[in-house]
Amino acid sequence: MSTPRNLLITGGAGFIGSHVVRRFVTKYPKYRIIILDALTYAGNLENLRDIENAPNYTFVKADICDADAVAKVFTDFAIDGVIHLAAESHVDRSITDPLSFVRTNVFGTVTLLNVAKEAWKGRFEGKRFYHVSTDEVYGSLHDDSLFVETTPYDPQSPYSASKAASDHFVRAYGNTYKLPFVVSNCSNNYGSHHFPEKLIPLMINNIRNNKPLPVYGKGENVRDWLWVEDHASAIDTIFHTGVNGETYNIGGHNEWKNIDLVHLLCGIMDRKLGRAEGESAKLITYVTDRAGHDLRYAIDASKIERELGWRPSITFEVGLERTVDWYLANTEWLDHVTSGAYRSYYDAQYGR
Repeated sequence: MSTPRNLLITGGAGFIGSHVVRRFVTKYPKYRIIILDALTYAGNLENLRDIENAPNYTFVKADICDADAVAKVFTDFAIDGVIHLAAESHVDRSITDPLSFVRTNVFGTVTLLNVAKEAWKGRFEGKRFYHVSTDEVYGSLHDDSLFVETTPYDPQSPYSASKAASDHFVRAYGNTYKLPFVVSNCSNNYGSHHFPEKLIPLMINNIRNNKPLPVYGKGENVRDWLWVEDHASAIDTIFHTGVNGETYNIGGHNEWKNIDLVHLLCGIMDRKLGRAEGESAKLITYVTDRAGHDLRYAIDASKIERELGWRPSITFEVGLERTVDWYLANTEWLDHVTSGAYRSYYDAQYGR
C-alpha cells in the first residue's frame, strides 16, 4: 500500500468524496491525490480546508463531461487509479431535472471510462477504475429480503436509473476493453459535511432554526444508514484489496423508518440544545409523498465482510450523536452552505 500512486478522485469536494480524500491524503503520504470537481451546488472546497495545503494534495476544477480537461489531468499527473464519486445524487432534483442526471451520471462516467481506456492503452497492470454507486439501483424491497450483489437492477427514479446506466457502462468497458474495475453499491450515508438538502442535515438545521421538519407521507419508508467515515474506510479497502470485476455492497446494518429516525434526532437535539423533551418533535410536518418513493432499501454487506474483512466501526446511535455534535460545532459551515456563501471560497482560495 505504500507504493507511490497517482490517484484521481472525482467529486472529491462533495460529501462522501471529501471524507475519502481526507482519508487517502492523510493515510497515504506517498500517494499523489488529485481531486477533480466541478464545484456545483454540492461541491464545497471548505470541506477540504484542513488538508488543502498537504504536499500530496492537488485540486483541479473541471467537469467530468469535459473529455479534454479529464485527458489533461490523466496526462499531467500520470493517473494510474480512479475513484469515481462525482454524481448528481438527490432524488428530488432528478424528478424535476432528469437530463442533468443523465449528463453527469451517464455521459460523465462514460467520458471518464473512455479517457482512462485511451490513457492506459491496454497497459492495465497496476491500474484500477473504481466506480462508487448506490443501493437505489436495485429498486425497492417489499419483504424482509436484503440487496445482494446479484440482485437484479430495478431503478425507480431518474437518479437511480442514471446510476444503474453508469454501472452497466463500467462493466461493459471491463468486458469489452478489459479495463480493470471494481464497483460498490452503498446504503444511505450520514455524517459531517453533508449538504443540507438530505434528510439528516436538513432536520438538524431546521430543528436548530425552529423550522418545520418535512416528512414524506407517513414516514414509513425504511433506509439502511452508513456512517460516511465507515464508507470511506470501505472504499479504501475495496480500492486496495478488491478483486477486479467484482461488486461489493456496503451497508451499515442500521435500518430505520424515516419517522423513527426523525424522532430520535429530535430527542438528541432537544438534549443538546437544552430544550424540553418533545419540543423539537412538535416541528414534524407530514408532506405529500414524492413520486416513485421506494419503500425500503437494505444492504447485505456479508460479501465485503467475509472476503475483504471490512465491517462498520460504530453503531448508528453513536454515529448520529457525533454527526449532531459536528453540525452544532460548525454552524458557520452550515450557514455558508444554506446561504450559498461557500461558493466564494474557491475564488478566495485560488484568486480566479
